[in-house]
Amino acid sequence: MASRISELILKCRDPELLARFWCEVLDFVELDREGDDIEIGPREGFGGAQPTIILARDDQPRNGLLRLHIDINAVDRDQDAELERLLALGARPADVGQTGEESWHVLADPEGNEFCLLRRRLDPL
Repeated sequence: MASRISELILKCRDPELLARFWCEVLDFVELDREGDDIEIGPREGFGGAQPTIILARDDQPRNGLLRLHIDINAVDRDQDAELERLLALGARPADVGQTGEESWHVLADPEGNEFCLLRRRLDPL
């Protein structure tokens, strides 16, 4: 038996803000709170095929680019329509040295954490 990722931890200054953003982006819901930390995940709850995300309060400034980032795929629209939706939710374009020839878009969440919107590779669940 192999292991699988069950949770991703994202340190942030404002867990409430990022919980709202990522819940909208991923169609997740709040699953749990412990102090200032918020766990969000699929509507089915913890333990399914998708990992949950724990938004952990951290008031320390971020140093440089994230060493781990999230890639997302739209499942009910094309990449251009999803890009428009993400920008309307508060994402913004990010420059991490891409050439402009990539098939993905590099974005940042409201706290500047980079993530990529890939061309559709997943089918709806």
